[in-house]
Amino acid sequence: MRFLHLIPSLALLLSAVVGCSSERPTASGSTAEKLPGAAVTTIYVVRHAEKETDPALTDPPLTPTGEQRALTLRDTLGSRNIETLYVTNTVRSRATAAPLATALQRTPQVYDKPADLAARILQEQKGKTVLVVGHSNTLLPLVSALGAKSEITTVEDGEYDYLFEVKVPPTGEATVVTHRFGAEH
Repeated sequence: MRFLHLIPSLALLLSAVVGCSSERPTASGSTAEKLPGAAVTTIYVVRHAEKETDPALTDPPLTPTGEQRALTLRDTLGSRNIETLYVTNTVRSRATAAPLATALQRTPQVYDKPADLAARILQEQKGKTVLVVGHSNTLLPLVSALGAKSEITTVEDGEYDYLFEVKVPPTGEATVVTHRFGAEH
């Protein structure tokens, strides 16, 4: 009974605590993405995994190291609610996406030009999460075409571990965060 005078203060404190969310970003993205009207489009952009280097091969397959990186990509992005996968029409690009596509039961769509793909994603995939598997010379042009500016200025021929996470909000500027995945290049 002698603490009854504290009830209004405790109620105020409780409402302040409840009003402050401690929710962390989920596997599918930030808490802002869960709010109505906050349809952030997330695009993961990676290079195909390590390929055979025999110059006689016109469309080289993945090496065993590349196959392992493809599995790591599946494990890295498997819980991210990826709805669509885009690949170039090469054995190495399709093989890089294959483990994730199988796990998600999705059929990758083939694309040709990064700028055309960016326009397609921004029009058809609003508020969704997608993966794009490209090449060392197409990753940064795609990130740029999506409206983001990367701190990475070049992807060298031997670099396979970049994972660009591009976020395109309904309004405002696109952003990109660069991650690394799998074995270091």
